[in-house]
Amino acid sequence: MKKILICLFTLVFVTSCVDDLDEYNIDTKRASNAPPATLFTSALLNLTDVLTTPNVNTNNIRLYVQHWATTQYVEEPRYNMTGRLIPQNFWNALYRDVLADLNESKRLLLSDATIDPTLRDNQLAQIEIMEVYTWSVLVTTFGDVPYTEALDPANTQPVYDDAQTIYNDILNRLDTALGLIKTEETGFGAGDVLYGGDMTQWIKFGNSLKLRLAMVIADVDEPKARTLVGEAAPNVFTSNADNAVFPYASATPNNNPISDNVNPSLTSREDFIAASTLVDLMNELNDPRRPQYFTDVDGEFIGGRVGFSNDYAENSTVSDKIAATDFPGLLLDYAEVEFLLAEAAERGFIADPAEEHYNAAVTASILYWGGTDAEARDYLAQPEVAYATASGDWRQKIGRQAWIAFYNRGYEAWLTWRRLDAPTLIPPVDGLTVPTRLIYPVNEQTLNPNNRAAAATAIGGDESSTKLFWDVR
Repeated sequence: MKKILICLFTLVFVTSCVDDLDEYNIDTKRASNAPPATLFTSALLNLTDVLTTPNVNTNNIRLYVQHWATTQYVEEPRYNMTGRLIPQNFWNALYRDVLADLNESKRLLLSDATIDPTLRDNQLAQIEIMEVYTWSVLVTTFGDVPYTEALDPANTQPVYDDAQTIYNDILNRLDTALGLIKTEETGFGAGDVLYGGDMTQWIKFGNSLKLRLAMVIADVDEPKARTLVGEAAPNVFTSNADNAVFPYASATPNNNPISDNVNPSLTSREDFIAASTLVDLMNELNDPRRPQYFTDVDGEFIGGRVGFSNDYAENSTVSDKIAATDFPGLLLDYAEVEFLLAEAAERGFIADPAEEHYNAAVTASILYWGGTDAEARDYLAQPEVAYATASGDWRQKIGRQAWIAFYNRGYEAWLTWRRLDAPTLIPPVDGLTVPTRLIYPVNEQTLNPNNRAAAATAIGGDESSTKLFWDVR
């Protein structure tokens, strides 16, 4: 199987090499003869890469949520988004390398008169679910973005659409995609590196994504969120076996991008360490995941100060497990689903006890990282972890444990932190605010100035501290 994946990834990387791409337009020279499955795999790879990489030029979210600290860079954990092309590279990856490939894969499928209609519908559903996922990341990261006029090579200055309007539309698109699926037929086979074309799993994945999207708008549109949760909850992930896992290869260039930045076999740099914000809390709670998350220093787990220089040798850093070239990427997992269901229960969206889902979420995380049921029970029995006795309201209880569980999933940790305002994260320097969005790419001021300016005004200013439409608390 691994040989098949590596061969497929090789095709992906060959077809992904392009010369001149606008930030959100399809290059007409892009692999026009590539099969839809190859483009689909390319999109999955590029989406997982941009959400997983810790490269300081692309994704600094682990620093924003204070899971990691740095040894020498202080500008990035102090939220400087203009010293490097961070927003631009994140934006480019999602528009150019993910949505463009998905859009082209869809075009090729629709133009193929020979494909079985049921198979085509399943593959179109897979594409659409991943498009919805990608659009949701863009909207919850930037706010208003080009949508209705995006991905058109003839339009180099697309308008920015209202973020809430986009959000409502992608929710409709997700429902349409789920309605296309027929489980008696497969989807993309080898091209589907998440589930191998198992459409039953895609129904679970799509509904789990729907649950996430519903909870994002729970504070701004409770009736809609309640309805969506009621529709999704019966069909979501039920164990870690359902996780949407991207299987990175052990050989470059198809390896996990974390390893490019921290694995001694691939780099001599010593840039990242564990953050004291996370390590100190996990030490207080005697968290069994610490050896899976971090290296130790003479038997102790020690975190550095976020936003300040730190000595690499004196602090814990990324564990060998996470630094491995073939450590898989996660797009959505069972632990996240159970945290969302716990929150839904507290909001009255479902009738289940919140504590049961909270316990299931924590247990799922511990088991995923290699822990045991006994370790999970012992951890949950502690007064500061047990749902009935842990400090704070339900937002703080769920938010704190989700933040710990999402250690290697910076985007999800950031999204959950912004929604629940928990745990409390203190900026490293007075006068700073932990980012609630990424600013628009700087080159948009040159390439699409009028539409970018209109979008900045519409969302309340192109600042990293601007709260997006769903972040109203």
